[in-house]
Amino acid sequence: LNMSVTDPTAWATAMNNLGMVPVGLAGQQLVTGFDPSLSMMTGITPINPMIPGMGLVPPPPPTDVPVVKEIIHCKSCTLFPPNPNLPPPSTRERPPGCKTVFVGGLPENATEEIIQEVFEQCGDITAIRKSKKNFCHIRFAEEFMVDKAIYLSGYRMRLGSSTDKKDSGRLHVDFAQARDDFYEWECKQRMLAREERHRRKMEEDRLRPPSPPAIMHYSEHEAALLAEKLKDDSKFSEAITVLLTWIERGEVNRRSANQFYSMVQSANSHVRRLMNEKAAHEQEMEQAKESFKNALTGILTQFEQIVAVFNASTRQKAWDHFSKAQRKNIDIWRKHSEELRNAHSEQLMGIRREEEMEMSDDDSGDNPTKKLRVDDSALAAQAYALKEENDSLRWQLDAYRNEVELLKQEKGQLFRTEESLTKDQQLQFLQQTMQGMQQVLLWKNSKELNNKKSELEQAKEEQTHTQAMLKVLQEQVRGLKASPPKPIGYYAFVFNTGIISTFLHVHPFGANIEYLWSYMQQLDSRISANEIEMLLMRLPRMFKQEFTGVGATLEKRWKFCAFEGIKTI
Repeated sequence: LNMSVTDPTAWATAMNNLGMVPVGLAGQQLVTGFDPSLSMMTGITPINPMIPGMGLVPPPPPTDVPVVKEIIHCKSCTLFPPNPNLPPPSTRERPPGCKTVFVGGLPENATEEIIQEVFEQCGDITAIRKSKKNFCHIRFAEEFMVDKAIYLSGYRMRLGSSTDKKDSGRLHVDFAQARDDFYEWECKQRMLAREERHRRKMEEDRLRPPSPPAIMHYSEHEAALLAEKLKDDSKFSEAITVLLTWIERGEVNRRSANQFYSMVQSANSHVRRLMNEKAAHEQEMEQAKESFKNALTGILTQFEQIVAVFNASTRQKAWDHFSKAQRKNIDIWRKHSEELRNAHSEQLMGIRREEEMEMSDDDSGDNPTKKLRVDDSALAAQAYALKEENDSLRWQLDAYRNEVELLKQEKGQLFRTEESLTKDQQLQFLQQTMQGMQQVLLWKNSKELNNKKSELEQAKEEQTHTQAMLKVLQEQVRGLKASPPKPIGYYAFVFNTGIISTFLHVHPFGANIEYLWSYMQQLDSRISANEIEMLLMRLPRMFKQEFTGVGATLEKRWKFCAFEGIKTI
């Protein structure tokens, strides 16, 4: 234990026994070819130098103590601490559930293996994302490992013993905001919230009072079962609740009144049982009072004896032989015993006064007035029982009377129906005849209405026909005024008349001007429709004009009527 810190041999031996690489205070290796299997810690996991308090990284110091960082030697690089006089490196606000750190200022020649070698001493690394530039992101397995990695912020990293600028850099370690970390933190928070809700629900379910049993609905079968339960003393409390619920629901009617009355009567029969139970409990209470009074009397007697002992001890014959402390204790005990004796005596006197007040009216058990009172109570009980029986018989009699009245009413209704049968038939016959007359009148009115409608429609058609003819004539007059017909030669007149007569004779139903004009155009292309119409109008005995169709289908046709004129002549 008196080993000198400056002795390199002793220091190397101690570190070798602990399974650590022998390193001096300046960071130099004290022993070459170190083999951990030759140490005293063989079979034990070597101490991680990055664990606070166990390795090269010291534990987090108190806030009021300045941080002193030391050189950290790794296999491929060396970490030199920052200047202790400089302020500590700044970090951003720690995100919730942070397991990822940002490492900047890496040497340009640093590889992932070197980064893992340095930071795996802080804890298990799950992922390293290295950028082409001089920074990377390291994700650890647990959150507390991030604090160890933050401790390395500000260290200068040098690869091997090279002095090249690409082999050195000042590390800047800071908290990083990663989606995976935040997602895991949210999942953990949701799981904790679910557990808390489940715990609260279980607690509420545990504290919630049990629900009362459901009351079944009334039926004759359930009523019969309930009547049996009412007779059983052990099931009476449950059955009386069901009976009360049924009555409050309004299940009592004329049909079930007798059944409910029997159940109410069964409930009333328990009054005598309850009174007997009350009397038994009162008797037990009297016995308990008597035993308590006897026990209290015995206790009071013993208190009297104890007080007598204390009084005898305070007399001159025995008092002089006790010491001062003993006398003081005896005096205290005597006073305490006297207080307890007085309290018990007052309690016993109070019990006796209560008994005297209860028995003030009864001097003794052989008092004739008491016997008379007992006889009166028995007679009163018998009278009460007879009164109940009388009431039950009266209620049954009322029920029978109601049934008889119902039967009488039903019979009276039957007689009335036979008398009113003929009247009902007559009324039905009259109603049927009235309905028949109404139907006949309705049929006649509807027929007349249809005839008038048809006449009105015919008149409308004639009116439209005349209006159409008037319009045609007006158009013809306007056409004649606008373009007067050209004179036609005799030969052409005869020729056209013959052709038109032949054409219309072939068409017995007539033809319109357009049809005639289209036919005549094939024979004489110079003839017009107006000329044909003027020719037809000049010969009214040979050609006549008729209108066919209604409304939009109205059409003007010319027919050949020369033979009709010959017949009339």
